[in-house]
Amino acid sequence: MDAAALSSVTRDDIAAAADRLRGHAVRTPLLNAPSLDDAIGRRIWIKAECLQKTGSFKFRGAYNAVSQTVGDVLAFSSGNHAQGVALAARMLGRQAVIVMPSDAPEVKIANTRSYGAEVVLYDRAGENREDIGARLVADRGLALVRPYDDPRVIAGQGTCGLEIAEDLPETVSEVLVCCGGGGLTSGVALALEGRATVRPVEPEGFDDVARSLAAGERQTNAALSGSLCDAILTPTPGELTFPILQRLCGPGLVITDAEALRAMALAWQHLRIVLEPGGAAALAAALFHHSDDVAVVASGGNVDRAVFTQALAGSAG
Repeated sequence: MDAAALSSVTRDDIAAAADRLRGHAVRTPLLNAPSLDDAIGRRIWIKAECLQKTGSFKFRGAYNAVSQTVGDVLAFSSGNHAQGVALAARMLGRQAVIVMPSDAPEVKIANTRSYGAEVVLYDRAGENREDIGARLVADRGLALVRPYDDPRVIAGQGTCGLEIAEDLPETVSEVLVCCGGGGLTSGVALALEGRATVRPVEPEGFDDVARSLAAGERQTNAALSGSLCDAILTPTPGELTFPILQRLCGPGLVITDAEALRAMALAWQHLRIVLEPGGAAALAAALFHHSDDVAVVASGGNVDRAVFTQALAGSAG
């Protein structure tokens, strides 16, 4: 897609996506825990996208895209986009084929299959998911729904930002967003333009967006795997998303896996919500790398039992 496609991603597109999603997606709450605020000495509002259908924000963009697509669809994803596309396709009477890394959490692979999708596994370190997807598209005549570099997906994710804008206290001027390829971050930034500054949050060693924003051009990560935050590991910012991030976002923030696990434990302790490591990244940044009242997007809760147990065990230590 080119610059002309990018220019079509507007607040009007986000509003149209909200109309398509009405009655299909969950309007998730913006939560606040006074006990957590008291413990850290400031206020944090948490947009609980872990309560969205399929357990993450990805359903928003997936449904908006698939509803505008003819025929069966293909997606590649580490798990949350996979589940969103799989459920959206089933709801719309389509078949979905999902290309997933073999090291994706078992819960995400199992959930994707439970929504009726065909799952094709690949080696994240030695194979290219886009090459695999291109072959499947050519062989089967499928329509590709990209995880973030698709204006329909960006617009769908932006509906999360519209809801934040309606609920956010006037005193809050920054919203922290878990960031992989930038679909959610750019969509929320478009929705909140003129209302609040969005800051992307990434795991240490996979901070391509933060480095790209600082450098003024897209940067690439040295590794493709190696963090618990699997949901937000991408090699480089999206071709369509990066110009939006450049125009609207503040500097990126970087968190460690240990901080993500700690944030997961605190979210459970104070709010009784379940987050996955990547979905807790923005909360971790608010807790450990921010000093003011702030809102965060808790972007997903599809976590394996072992990882969630690790997070809770660490909080007790």
